[in-house]
Amino acid sequence: MSSTEAFIVSAADAISAARPGSRRDTAENYIKRLQALEEVGRAFDGVEKCYAIQAGREVRVMVKPQAVDDATAAKMANDIVKKIEATLVYPGQIKVTVIRESRSVGYAR
Repeated sequence: MSSTEAFIVSAADAISAARPGSRRDTAENYIKRLQALEEVGRAFDGVEKCYAIQAGREVRVMVKPQAVDDATAAKMANDIVKKIEATLVYPGQIKVTVIRESRSVGYAR
């Protein structure tokens, strides 16, 4: 080390390298985690679409309103939470939202 700054930079680099995940390719793991979350949601009957949003901290599941009633949607949200807890490794918490929407449109002529 030729200067004090070089010693400080070397020490900071060593500390940074020791941190888990600091120098690994985490983008690939991030995408795999999001896909795994979406697959858990899609595995249930009556699911139309499933999206992992907010960096994997929330899962939105859109169900077919003809196939799933309100009570089943609430039970499905709890079942998805239990399956995520049992099968996936994730940091923090994940919010699961089941959306059931039915639209009725009429035209007067």
